Amino acid sequence: MHWLVLLISAVLEAVWATALGMSDGFSRPVPTVVFAVGVTLSMLGLGWAMREIPIGTAYAVWTGTGAALTVLYAMATGAEPVTVLRLLFIAGIVGAVIGLKLVPPAPVEGERTER
Repeated sequence: MHWLVLLISAVLEAVWATALGMSDGFSRPVPTVVFAVGVTLSMLGLGWAMREIPIGTAYAVWTGTGAALTVLYAMATGAEPVTVLRLLFIAGIVGAVIGLKLVPPAPVEGERTER
């Protein structure tokens, strides 16, 4: 469940980042409201997910997924060019996010373990 909330929060990061760009310095009301709601929900979800997911992993997944989705949206709408290199690097970000999910966390020194 924590991973699902983290991924939804990452999608919301892409939403608020895009809305921030469209807000024109917070002078356009609709994108400004979308930004405010999106950033609030995204941060709340990230904070909740970090109850079970290590902070470094959660933050890397959140920012990486959000950044990849933001760029993909910009390319889909024509705001940024689509190039093979861009797609390759986005695939690298997605691969790294998947890798972070697949790698089991190592126990932290001094942390109590279940018996």
